[in-house]
Amino acid sequence: MRAIKKPYAWHAIYTRSRAEKRLFLDLCSKSFECYLPLKKELRQWSDRTKWVEEPLIRSYLFVRVSEREYYDAINSRYAVGYVTFGGKAVPIPDCQIEALRTFLQDENRKVDLCQENLQKGELVEVVGGPLKGVQGEILQIKGQNRIVIRFDSLGTCVYTDVALHHLKQVQLVD
Repeated sequence: MRAIKKPYAWHAIYTRSRAEKRLFLDLCSKSFECYLPLKKELRQWSDRTKWVEEPLIRSYLFVRVSEREYYDAINSRYAVGYVTFGGKAVPIPDCQIEALRTFLQDENRKVDLCQENLQKGELVEVVGGPLKGVQGEILQIKGQNRIVIRFDSLGTCVYTDVALHHLKQVQLVD
């Protein structure tokens, strides 16, 4: 039995540096269905403070295309190429794009991305903030910033908000 291909699928396009909004406008003007997830940030300059919309995922834009439109969508001076795995652009399920849209609709939710790949059981050291220098074992990761660390020296577990960029992995010394 052959799998039936959907006529349209979401794909991620890798954009030129800081060209996400320009590619979005370019593709929309060509009648492509696009999605550029944005987050609002309060920016401070020397003379003013202003709310700005920044791409949630730098250098990425999502486009919904058919096989026939596949190459037309990438034919822009702001596009670098499709995000691929094993040399093929991987379709993104509709439900994942909708989940991202729903998640970003809550304006009270602070949204950040983290590229760290910390795992339960790893030994980490806090390298910033009030717990700087403290080492412990990760027992749980609850979202982006809420972790449970066991501090053997204290004989207790601490639930705390620590930005993941304030943690570094520590190698066990034998």
